[in-house]
Amino acid sequence: MYHFFVKQDQVGPETIVITGPDVNHIKNVLRMGAGEEVLLSNGIDKDYLCRILSVTKTEVTAQILSVEEGGRELPARVYLFQGLPKSDKMEFIIQKCVELGVYQVIPVETRRTIVKLDKKKQESKLRRWNAVSESAAKQSGRLLVPKVLPVMTLSEAFAFSREFDMNVIPFEHAEGMAFTRQMFSSVKTGMSVGVFIGPEGGFEDAEIELAQKSGISPISLGKRILRTETAGLCVLSMLSLLLEP
Repeated sequence: MYHFFVKQDQVGPETIVITGPDVNHIKNVLRMGAGEEVLLSNGIDKDYLCRILSVTKTEVTAQILSVEEGGRELPARVYLFQGLPKSDKMEFIIQKCVELGVYQVIPVETRRTIVKLDKKKQESKLRRWNAVSESAAKQSGRLLVPKVLPVMTLSEAFAFSREFDMNVIPFEHAEGMAFTRQMFSSVKTGMSVGVFIGPEGGFEDAEIELAQKSGISPISLGKRILRTETAGLCVLSMLSLLLEP
């Protein structure tokens, strides 16, 4: 079933009116018409199973058949602070982490970051990254579209995460998985968790020391060294296993 997002002000007591680019996609790409069913999400807390009533050039009107509240999001909010990788790896990371339930993605410049984005390039990348997030959210049946925030420095990212309930930073020299299991097992419903992933080449020792001074705990993800595009997926998979009912 096709899945789209709407704003809360588009939701009425019995019908939902879809506007914007999704109208063209429904009408001219998918060639959907009256009588077909779609899944609509308000991007906050509700899914609406709907039947299309009418399709015009500017809007699609759908009748609400049933409403589902919650249940598809991870019980804890996981923020991925991702060291900027090379080429198109960021798109892959965003896509897969959204599928696994990440709440927000924050690109981060670190000392070993090779990619440097000027303001114009960053704006273009940010639009693209958020489009990737929306597409992945639709595909995976998310209730909300995780935001990809503007690029931060590592110090800005540490400050941004200061009020989170837990912050971890996978590091190849961290000791064993026992501490990782202990940390992740303590994550409960409603908690906020920051996960810091380095770029290719990882974090420098000085950055790990700064993280620890900021209250961020180094953890191990096992005996193998993971690529930057794998590490965040590993953490989200571990948390999903522990948190999903």
